[in-house]
Amino acid sequence: MDNLNQVLEEVLTDTISLYDRVLSTHSPNLRSQEIGIVQSIGSGIAKVTGLPNVKSEEVVRFAGGSLGMVFNLDPEEVGIIMLDQGDHLRAGSEVHRTGKVLEVPVGDNLLGRVIDSLGRPLDGKGAIRTSQRRPSEREAPAIMDRAPVNVPLETGIKAIDALIPIGRGQRELILGDRQTGKSALAIDTIVNQKDKNVICIYCAIGQRSSSVAKVIADLEKYGAMEYTTVVMAAGEEPPGIKFVSAYAATTMAEYFMELGRDVLIVYDDLTNHARAYRELSLLLRRPPGREAFPGDIFYIHSRLLERATHLHQELGGGSLTALPILETEVQNMAAYIPTNLISITDGQVYLSPVLFQKGVLPAIDVGKSVSRVGGKTQLLAYRAVAGALRLSYSQFEELESFARFGTRIEESTRITLERGRRVREILKQKQYRPMPVATQIAVLLSAAEGLLDDVPIAQIAESERVIAEAVTSQLPDVCDRIERGEALSDLDHESLLRVAREQISSITSNSVKGSKP
Repeated sequence: MDNLNQVLEEVLTDTISLYDRVLSTHSPNLRSQEIGIVQSIGSGIAKVTGLPNVKSEEVVRFAGGSLGMVFNLDPEEVGIIMLDQGDHLRAGSEVHRTGKVLEVPVGDNLLGRVIDSLGRPLDGKGAIRTSQRRPSEREAPAIMDRAPVNVPLETGIKAIDALIPIGRGQRELILGDRQTGKSALAIDTIVNQKDKNVICIYCAIGQRSSSVAKVIADLEKYGAMEYTTVVMAAGEEPPGIKFVSAYAATTMAEYFMELGRDVLIVYDDLTNHARAYRELSLLLRRPPGREAFPGDIFYIHSRLLERATHLHQELGGGSLTALPILETEVQNMAAYIPTNLISITDGQVYLSPVLFQKGVLPAIDVGKSVSRVGGKTQLLAYRAVAGALRLSYSQFEELESFARFGTRIEESTRITLERGRRVREILKQKQYRPMPVATQIAVLLSAAEGLLDDVPIAQIAESERVIAEAVTSQLPDVCDRIERGEALSDLDHESLLRVAREQISSITSNSVKGSKP
């Protein structure tokens, strides 16, 4: 009897298997599948039952076409984060598995476009046709696949290129209080990549739509959109969209890196990214840790930023440079998320609200900013000016606080203060005014050598302009050698100082003539 039952079970199993294969072949729409039921939904998350075999990070489709991603696998139910607005969904709605992880389109057709975190167009320019899709979550390159970071990423910003150099493949954090110019710094860097064969990805996380629209308009105005893709997860979107946006944008950037190209990605900003993850975690009942952030908050940012690197020549030699932006509160760099990101990245550019209020723009605090790659990525010509410039500026900042008490100061101290004020003035730079490397060297060399010590503060900007124009027109061969990465020879050094001295003397003589009655 037992043998008969076993034979009947085997025949029944074979019959069902054959029936499923016939349905799959002749009627694909009738093949068996799991269908979940929404138990509750709200605030960007849904809890679903009836999907016993669903996998972590699998994409599911709700009734009406809305997408979600599996986030929690609990014994009784599945926690899903919404990747679309789910206002039309109710308890009892059906949920279908897709059997796929989240994938986004990649390719050259994304350049010049504004898209959402799933690769769907937001700019009204029609559908995006790409031949490839890749998972948004991918493993970072292995250590042995990485090459040293030794090629500069020129930002066009004097204070960064000279004092806090960034290399292609580096991760440099930009942080500071609200409204101190963090995004402006990153956008200037994107604008400066024109004609430098660098692809740019701007990932706006939780920003106001009006702010992102202004950034896009500025990028179009300065011709940067032709090599830039904007990935936008607006502030009004569900937190799941904000969370996946950074990983999706990185996948789009990695496509170009793996083809041997250089890519720059800006995350604006990871504060909103961390808050979106905290919101999702708390809604899904994950245990909170410090400051209500879950314990794996460090991991979500480390696995993101570890994907930025410089690949070996055997793998194409491409690079992915990351500029994550972070907002601090009341200048507290020791808060939980800032310390996490400072430890993950290869340096930071700190923007001071005090300098911003004084009108020192960009408001870069040189003392608190650092590049851990440093001079290895810097053009050789900078070494003639960077060391002395940083030292004199640091001495000036220390002495300036004591000079405010009105005490008598020595002549040497007075000279240090006067030079420091002019160095600070020369480091000022308007937005969307990137400066070529050769003219940066000439201007900074003039300040470091003391040629501007007798120029009134009000005329520093004019002196900078005429020096830049004169060097470009009179010393084109020197400019070419600097751009090629050659070191300044003694003759080049003297030529730059001679041209700068001539221009400064003409300005000072004209000002003296103008001051006579």
